[in-house]
Amino acid sequence: MPQLSRRQLFSGLALTAGAMALSPTAAAAATTTEERTADVVVVGAGLAGLSAARRLAAAGRSVVVLEARDRVGGRTLNHPLPGGHVADLGGTWIGPTQNAVAALAAELGLATFAQVDDGDAVYYGHGLRTTYPSGGPTGGAPPDPTILPDLVAVLTLIDQMSTEVPVDAPWDADSAEEWDSQTLDSWLRSHTASPQTRKVASGAFEALFGAEAREISLLYALWYVACAGDEQNPGTFERLIAVQGGAQERRFVDGAQSLSLRMAEQLGDRVALSSPVRQITQTADGVRVVRDRLTVSAAHAVVAVPPTLAARISYDPPLPVARDSYTQRSPQGSLLKVEASYDRPFWREDGLSGAVVSDTGPAKICYDVTPADDALGGLLGFVGGDEARTWGGDHEALKAAVVGQFVTFFGPPAATPREVVVQDWPDEIWSRGGPVHLLGPGLLTQAREAIWAPVGRLHWAGTETATYWHGYMDGAITSGRRAADEVLGA
Repeated sequence: MPQLSRRQLFSGLALTAGAMALSPTAAAAATTTEERTADVVVVGAGLAGLSAARRLAAAGRSVVVLEARDRVGGRTLNHPLPGGHVADLGGTWIGPTQNAVAALAAELGLATFAQVDDGDAVYYGHGLRTTYPSGGPTGGAPPDPTILPDLVAVLTLIDQMSTEVPVDAPWDADSAEEWDSQTLDSWLRSHTASPQTRKVASGAFEALFGAEAREISLLYALWYVACAGDEQNPGTFERLIAVQGGAQERRFVDGAQSLSLRMAEQLGDRVALSSPVRQITQTADGVRVVRDRLTVSAAHAVVAVPPTLAARISYDPPLPVARDSYTQRSPQGSLLKVEASYDRPFWREDGLSGAVVSDTGPAKICYDVTPADDALGGLLGFVGGDEARTWGGDHEALKAAVVGQFVTFFGPPAATPREVVVQDWPDEIWSRGGPVHLLGPGLLTQAREAIWAPVGRLHWAGTETATYWHGYMDGAITSGRRAADEVLGA
């Protein structure tokens, strides 16, 4: 814990003395609590909370949305670039079977464009740089002969096993107890012969979960794959990681945060920013949601924040043991995004797509994130799991390291970016990580419906409570709508 300097200490004492010297009228004003009423109070103004509020408002319910941050959007965040362009520092892509987010974008008039997938990808493995066709016979996987036999066998088996996992009740899979008793890493070690396979796979897991394979249960990983689809199209691992036909197929011209910005604009003064919720009291007749100097009384509350943040709210009466245990044991992943902008996407001139798979960090998965009009160039590196925990404390060193990787991958022009931005999601006080929660061995089969089941007048939303596209923007939207429907049907 940082130590207070003498100056900070005396400054704090002076502020305290100043507060004590306030006139009675000023002191009373400083401690006055505003009271508001609504049919429903929504905690969190990310995609889930805003989707819930929008659905409730459309049904004629009065709604108050309380957002701790000074902005809406949750784990989506636009970073301004020259010429009116934006960089996505959070959720970025949408793809086939992500029907809710695609429909919402169309309704809000937000355009998308295809993620660049033309040209060769870069594979950095065994200390060597090679290239391979992005849409070649191995899909997104590098054609490394030391890993291909393992990869083909393992991914085929993962897809087969995931079909046995019900998306709405993964704990009911016939092998749920067995699969939830082991980590993804232990299973991989027993089904792969090459250590290089596990090194390459770690990059995918670090980007997907912000975690290492040892941190999540096999059942959770299989559920995640099963959720990467819809009612007509079973989930596959390839859909999770692919560009064409996969979750990285399209991006938003105006950035993914624009979804939330448009919804918040429609909701108007129903949304209150800089309003962290401290306490929720539930009675037989309603709920009282308390933030600093504001109390909202409502018939129902929708809590649309990550479980690790929901756990920091004080509940009266206390939550059931199953729900409380789940939120205490499901931290967010550790994921940073490092984005470098350039005058132009110079790597395309060399026939490269901008995609990278590397067995060495800090960034092991990279993409071309050039704006739609190609007016600038953009490269993105995912830094997750152990790499995120190692590098998160020194952003300047991380920038230098990732730019150095870009030079290795794409050549000397990568050494002179216009700007490099690090988005450190674990360091965000109102996120504490990303992109999704981590469920270790035993948790999914123990928590079961407590992940999303209402507790009296409290309803849970957020991508962590979704079924299809759990962990993605699409899942956040459907979770908010599901929570709103619970309220409307109560």
